[in-house]
Amino acid sequence: MSKDEPLESSNLQPLAANELRWQCDVESLTFETTDDLSSDAKVVGQPTAREALEFGLMCLAPGQNVYVRGQRGTGRKKLVLELLNQLQPECDSLQDFCYVQNFEYPDRPRLIRLPAGSGNDFRQAMNDFATFVEDDLGKALDSDPYASRRESIQQKTRDEIAKLTDPFEQELRADSMQMVEVGEGPATQKLIVPVVEGTPVAPEQLRHQVAENKIDSSVLDAFEAKLPDHEKRMIEIRRKATELVRKAAIDIRELNESAIGELTLPHADGIRGDFSSENVNVFLEEVVEHLVDLLADGPPDSKEAIDLKELYGVNIVHSHEPNAKHRPVIEECRPSLMNLLGTVEPQWGPQGMAISDYRGIHSGALLRADQGYLILDADDLLSEPGAWRALTRTLRTGNLEIVPPEVGFLSRQVVTQPEAIQVSVRVILIGDVGTFYQLDHADPDFAELFKVLADFDSELIRDDRGVMQYAQAIAQLAEAESLPAFDKSAIASLAEHGARIVSRKKKLTARFGRIADIAREAAFLAKKDRVKREHIEDAVRRTKARASLPSIKFQELVENETILVQTTGHVAGQINGLAVMKSGPLTYGFPARITASIGAGNAGLINIEGQAQMSGAIHTKGFHILGGLLRNILQTKHPLCFSASLAFEQSYGGIDGDSASGAEIVCLLSALTGVPIRQEMAMTGAIDQRGNLEAIGGVNEKIEGFFDACEHFGLTGDQGVVIPAANAGDLMLRDDVVDASRNGKFHVYAVDNIFDAVELMTGAEAGKIDSNGNYPVDSLLAIAQSRAGEFWKMTHSNPNVGWKV
Repeated sequence: MSKDEPLESSNLQPLAANELRWQCDVESLTFETTDDLSSDAKVVGQPTAREALEFGLMCLAPGQNVYVRGQRGTGRKKLVLELLNQLQPECDSLQDFCYVQNFEYPDRPRLIRLPAGSGNDFRQAMNDFATFVEDDLGKALDSDPYASRRESIQQKTRDEIAKLTDPFEQELRADSMQMVEVGEGPATQKLIVPVVEGTPVAPEQLRHQVAENKIDSSVLDAFEAKLPDHEKRMIEIRRKATELVRKAAIDIRELNESAIGELTLPHADGIRGDFSSENVNVFLEEVVEHLVDLLADGPPDSKEAIDLKELYGVNIVHSHEPNAKHRPVIEECRPSLMNLLGTVEPQWGPQGMAISDYRGIHSGALLRADQGYLILDADDLLSEPGAWRALTRTLRTGNLEIVPPEVGFLSRQVVTQPEAIQVSVRVILIGDVGTFYQLDHADPDFAELFKVLADFDSELIRDDRGVMQYAQAIAQLAEAESLPAFDKSAIASLAEHGARIVSRKKKLTARFGRIADIAREAAFLAKKDRVKREHIEDAVRRTKARASLPSIKFQELVENETILVQTTGHVAGQINGLAVMKSGPLTYGFPARITASIGAGNAGLINIEGQAQMSGAIHTKGFHILGGLLRNILQTKHPLCFSASLAFEQSYGGIDGDSASGAEIVCLLSALTGVPIRQEMAMTGAIDQRGNLEAIGGVNEKIEGFFDACEHFGLTGDQGVVIPAANAGDLMLRDDVVDASRNGKFHVYAVDNIFDAVELMTGAEAGKIDSNGNYPVDSLLAIAQSRAGEFWKMTHSNPNVGWKV
């Protein structure tokens, strides 16, 4: 068959125009506008996820935390909040959490749990207690009967001391001596000095006067002779007097302790009666002990400057409304370590020093969610250093450490380690599929802690119910955001766009976030009038146009022939493949020229992209499958001995995916046989080793990309695209492509296997192999077998080419 010989068309028929795009039946919709629909804020669809969430929210067993798995825009968080609002789980054990001073270990503030809503009452009670101590306790201690009893003890002590000192002083006077005090303050001491002519004289002065013969030496001799005995007596008396004073101080302290206890007992008992808690009792005992230490040794006005309202104060780190019953629902949007666990903020002490105590303790999301639910985004959580480890440790142990040991060690400012809190929290972690498997692989605790999986499907069934779910979602959006009503033609158009997004047979996308964005822009275009189909279509065009610059630039390169794309004629070893590019959430298709060259040799198939390290793993796999398919369909009685290379021409970036493997096998067979390929056709589809054509992604965009190129160079009526039959139900092509197909200007062929594709792309009969492994004479695969045999002979006869026989 000559390369220039005209090709005959295959008998395979293109898809009909009505098979290229699903049209929503507007007349089947039972409403006129979304104003006719209920706007109850419910997430549509997702029955499996809803059931899993209900179980995870209501089951109180350990480890039943929930991982909500799905793509963004499928209503994951909205359904969680909807169910929590619907179920409104109750709890009878909600508590307020308070921290107070720990007088025994000041760096370990004491935790006090109280019934829900009573934290403020406890704080007020302790404030009233401190007010009583500051304003009234000192006055009460200084009044009768306590003042008279203290005076009685003191007088008794003075009397007993007088009984010791009076006789001794009389003895001193008889011996012309006297006790005098010298020094001031703590340095005061008593000395025995001589008395000369009725006046006490210092011993040194007496000696000086004796030396000057002013006083007879007998006076000094008498003083010095009797002084040692008197000093011994004085020391003994002083010891006894000191003992009496010490005993009096003890008696007064005991009296003050008893008085403080008697005066504070009614207040303390009242607090104990109102707040039945072991920790409250311990705290009050410590407060009273501190008061005793503070006041028992002296009158109230002698105490140090201490703010008792702060020292005896109560820091409420988390509280509820009185008689609260509903379990709390906390959503933490920035789940840092501090925001999850809480923190201890330093106070600024003297000279600018940072200090901390119970007053600086602040709760985090885990404590606020105790006995309730904590909603977290998995990506946000994992992006915060230490947050995942802290969360799993708290869930595993049930103990919440507001300042973990490692954080306290690293932070010199934080010297306070609050008492750990026993918490029970149901965590709802919202993430995607990749994050789920990442956590499952990396953390052995993940499977034990998150036993409930709520899987959100990104698709809905494309039927009347699915379309009504779209209508219901738009009705909710319109009411929530005060948008104009959407008529049923607009809903039908949105459903068609949802089918286009998902590109799956009889499916609609469940990613309502994207649908809602189109609806909002359409409402903007409607300018407060009713939103109709044309507004939806215009919004879709505008959305696509805003992200179309890469596609426009590529089309310009095609149009000015910088990038070579041929849409007419016939060329051997050259085929129009199809590829896609991403621009945000949108995808654009474009044709890509694939070429093949072949000759005698033993290098086998050469993937030029692979050799240049531009081929992704999936593309490389598809290329190796191509080699397996070639061996399977040729079934020669000798090894395949040729060197063949394939390449994506004018491709300067990485290539991945296997959707070009079908086009590559056709291109390779064309190069092997010399049978030309129709350049007005393009092809996409993956292959297996038996020649089946398998489904690929982006089918709509790929078809449209080639259509745009053909339209630029001129539609001839012979142009078209070959796609896998498995993708036929996924088609949601643009209206202009459908119209061109309806008018016979462009065609889409859906085929099951590579043999039909070869016939469409070359116009030559592919051939069917018989029991002897031969194809019909003049069929394309018979020519391929023959050419393979020629290459084998050439390789074996030329030692410089291949093996030597």
